[in-house]
Order: sequence, then structure tokens, then C-alpha cells
Amino acid sequence: MIRRLASLLFSYAPTPRLALWFSAAALAWLLPLPAPWSIAVAVAAIGFVLGAALWDALQLPSGEALVVTRTAPLQLGSGDDALLEYELASSWPRALRVQLAERVPASLGGAGPRMQVLLVPALGRVTCTTPIRGVLRGPASLGPIAMRVHGALGLVDVIRTVTPDDQVAVVPSLSQVRRFRLLAVQHRLRDAGVRQIRRRGGGMTFDALRAYVPGDDPRHIDWKASGRRGSAQVREYTVEQGQTVIIALDAGRLMTQMAGDRSRFEYAINSCLVLADVALQGRDKIGLLVFDDQIRGWVPPSTGTAAMRAIRRTLAGCDARLVEPDYALAFRTLAQRQRSRALVICLSDVIDVRASRAVVTQTHHAALRHVTLFLALRNDALVAAAQPAARGDELDAWRGAAAESLLDARADALQRMRRSGVQVLDVPPQAMSAALVNRYLSIKARGEL
Repeated sequence: MIRRLASLLFSYAPTPRLALWFSAAALAWLLPLPAPWSIAVAVAAIGFVLGAALWDALQLPSGEALVVTRTAPLQLGSGDDALLEYELASSWPRALRVQLAERVPASLGGAGPRMQVLLVPALGRVTCTTPIRGVLRGPASLGPIAMRVHGALGLVDVIRTVTPDDQVAVVPSLSQVRRFRLLAVQHRLRDAGVRQIRRRGGGMTFDALRAYVPGDDPRHIDWKASGRRGSAQVREYTVEQGQTVIIALDAGRLMTQMAGDRSRFEYAINSCLVLADVALQGRDKIGLLVFDDQIRGWVPPSTGTAAMRAIRRTLAGCDARLVEPDYALAFRTLAQRQRSRALVICLSDVIDVRASRAVVTQTHHAALRHVTLFLALRNDALVAAAQPAARGDELDAWRGAAAESLLDARADALQRMRRSGVQVLDVPPQAMSAALVNRYLSIKARGEL
């Protein structure tokens, strides 16, 4: 009982206006009056201020008279924006001015306390929102909500704190996947950097016959069908479907480097989801292997929405770590679990001699059985450091020389991969999704699988 009474009393907070009123009341001691009169006037002034503060406190609502509820999304994609919605419902017969404050966690884009001042009507309700953004993947617990209710005279405030059990799971974003889908529906994939591939070669299968129109390839004219129908008929072809694509995603130290406001690993996750969606739309099987110095995740090749959910769930539980990736373990695991020929796409990078030697060896062995594509994430900061500066001191010159040496070793490693039969893409993280889709469509169109 005593503790509850103490917490109730301490929930009331005086305001600077109350301190100003007390200061004004204290000036009554300085009035040029006889001592008894000045004392009486000062006591009366202080009593008036105390009475006004007590009246102001009594006009404030009890804990049950003002209820706040928060609505938060259960999931939020990494890099996506959303809103937290608040509703304040009042059963108090007077209008209230409320200052709402909370601390959004850093994983949701919070950088300090956020405050809003709301006017809640008598026996009414009001809503407000605050923006959040998925920054760090994983569960994020929302903090308590503090309400500071201002008194009618502004002398006393009451502070209420509510701690709802709200949690937002930051997961890999599907916004880029939806964008590619929308552009595909609108036939505007070129806006995203995806080129239309002319389909030809042994990987094509017959689909249907249609009437010849100017511009069609004369080699596709079916002369027998044309003779039977009395007009030129053209064979239509489709790319063979039902093939297997395996994405091998490096989660080692090189993927922890930042590329703008996100790490290279986050860009790689988005590209994996985009490629998986494109492959599944083409009725191919898609699988995933995530590795660093151990196998972090494995999704067997499959089709349909279940495959997409499994890939997204696996990626949501993985983060890049400051460890050296074990390429031998990754490709040995891949060889054991994927016996038949497939398109193997490795998303990683090479920088130092030892690591590049392991990558070249393992991708060369994989290329003997599979169609192997190595996507190297270019480090724009390293490229910029290797450029000669117009003005620079001796330290800048040494940095530039070191960066140039690393870039030469990287270029040599990528060239050795190409000579061993591995296809190589060297792109910055921001452009990797479109480049990856382009190369996948090109491989399909040429029938390399």
C-alpha cells in the first residue's frame, strides 16, 4: 500500500511554471509593509500557489482514464519503411494535452527518444504515427511508452508509463522482388537494368506454331506446316524449364564490409531473393547454401512458394561474421548434396592471395561438373583509394599503392577463374541484382545447362 501510494505521488511532476509562480509568491517578502503584514501576504501567496497546484493535479486523469495502444507490424523487411500507430483513448470529461514519448531501438532506425504532443478531446480518442525502418535483421523489442499529461494550469504534470510486449522481426526484404515482378508485368525490366535476351540455341524447345509476321527469323519458318496451311508458319520456342540453380552465399569477413548504408551481405541477400523469385517463376528448382568457416544454412533445390519461404527463412537467420570462409568445405558439401548438373552461383569476393587461391581451386573443380558463375562484389572504396589523388601526402601515396596491389591480385584471380571455365561477374553491390538476373537469363537462353 505504501509503495503504491509512493509511486502514485512520484508520478506527479512539477513544471517550470510552478517554480515561476513560487518565485513570484516569494517576492511578497520584499513588499514595503510591516513585518506581520508582509509575512501574512507571503504565506497567503504561497498558499494560493499550493492550492492552484493541488487543484491542477486533481484535474489530471487517473491511470485508467487514459489508455494508449500501439500497433506494430509483425515483420519488416530490411531497408523497408513502416509506421508505428498509436491510439490514445480518453474517458476523462476534460480535454487533455499529452506528450507521447518512446525510444525506438537502433535496429528499427531509432536515434534517440521520439516525442509528439497530442490534444486528446474529452471522452474521445486520437491517433498518431511514427516512422520506423528495418536496419538490422533479427527480432527488435519496442520500448515502453511514456505519457506526460499536462495540467490545465500548466503547474503539475502526471507521467504514466506503459510497457506493451511488442516486437518487430526485421527479415530479408521482398520489396526488390516485388519491384522486379511489377516491372516484368509492365514490360519495363529495362528500367531495373535487365536486358531482353534473344533466345536461340540448343536449349530451346518447341512450343507452338503461329503466322509469320515481318521481322521473324526466317530460320524458324516451318515449311511443311506452311505448305499445309497455305501461309507462312513460324515455330515458337521456349526455354527449357525444370533445371536446377544453386546459390552459394559467402557469409565471411569480406561480406561484412559496408557499401553505403548497408553491408555487402545485405545486398547479397536481396539479390538471392530476386534471383530465386525469377528462377521459380521460370519453373526452375532453386537451392541455397550459406557458408563461412562452417555451413550456416542449406535449402535443397525445390520449386514453388515453399522453396521461396525456406530460402527467406534461412537467410533471415544468417549474418556475416568476421571469419575466413572455408571454400573447400562449401564446395565439398555442394558436391555431396548436388550430384546432377546444375547452375552454381557463388556470391563472394577475392582480395588476398591465399583466399583467392582457394576460390580459384574450388570453383575450377565445380566447373568440371556444373555451370559455375562467380559473382565478385566490387569494393568501390578500394577502387577509389587506388586512384591517384591530385593532392596527397606520403601516407595517401602508400595507401594508393597498397590498394592498387590488392586490385591487381584480385583481377589476376578473376582472370584465372575465367581461364578455368568459370563465368565471372564483377559488379558493385548496388548493381548486382540486375546483373545476376541478366546472366541467369543469358545462360538459360543459350541452353548451357
